[in-house]
Amino acid sequence: MQRSALFLLLLMLSWCVMTITHEMGHIIVGWAGGGTLTKVDLAPWRLPFSIFSPDPHPLCTLWGGPILGVAMPLFVAAIAQRNWTWLIAFFCLLANGVYLAASWISADQFLDTTKLLEHGAHPATIAAYCTATIGPGYWGLRRACIHYFTNDT
Repeated sequence: MQRSALFLLLLMLSWCVMTITHEMGHIIVGWAGGGTLTKVDLAPWRLPFSIFSPDPHPLCTLWGGPILGVAMPLFVAAIAQRNWTWLIAFFCLLANGVYLAASWISADQFLDTTKLLEHGAHPATIAAYCTATIGPGYWGLRRACIHYFTNDT
């Protein structure tokens, strides 16, 4: 019972890490590209967002979220070398890929994929990102979950 409760907390932490690193990716790249951040909300219990005005390089800013949103957790997991950090990192990998795929299907004007396409991203780059993240993210998360429930560490 205690392991299951801790696992639920770990999943909640994974969600928070995913939403914050994804949005921080937009913010870091937006600032690096000379954008002016005018509004931001990082609360993980609703969809976080950041608005730049002006944003001289919107395509770079938009790609910053999904790219740094997986790179930062994977970097931390590679350094920490703990199963629970890999679980979080693979959750982020899977969630970022699923987010871009789902927002592509929904075509919601406020979600990243629609904005990526509006600003000139080729659909093949989005498909490649989804392919590169969803499969490895699923298998890595699955392996980390099995390890979590079958080992004493």
